[in-house]
Amino acid sequence: MYTITDYNLQMTYPISFRHKILSVRKKENLSIAQVAKRFCVGVVSVMRWIKTPDPKTTRNKPATKINMERLAQNVKNYPDAYQYERAKRLGVSKQGINHALKRLGVTYKKSLRHPKASEEERRIFHCHKPFCTFLANSRNA
Repeated sequence: MYTITDYNLQMTYPISFRHKILSVRKKENLSIAQVAKRFCVGVVSVMRWIKTPDPKTTRNKPATKINMERLAQNVKNYPDAYQYERAKRLGVSKQGINHALKRLGVTYKKSLRHPKASEEERRIFHCHKPFCTFLANSRNA
């Protein structure tokens, strides 16, 4: 069963609510503890909002364990590798690889030149019109 404080740990308060608390505190000249008790929020939360009322949307923290140059080289050497394979090669977590690849701006698109697919099968697969399939079949006949 959740109590009100357990529930508050899992959510972010809206910016308008934060500003309202701070304006009531200033208008009525309340202490941090009084305003926290009045609005059923934590004292530390009110202290944090006084310092920075708007929530942080991003973390400007560089990768601590992942060498970005090695990761870039890994992407170049193994362009079709899965993230868990990269994580194993570099000795880090899959989630860490995911975040680091986002920082590098690497996106995953399926390669049209998969080593196991033949040119003909690839052309048939990527052609969405029935006429293209008919053309591919008529060439084989």
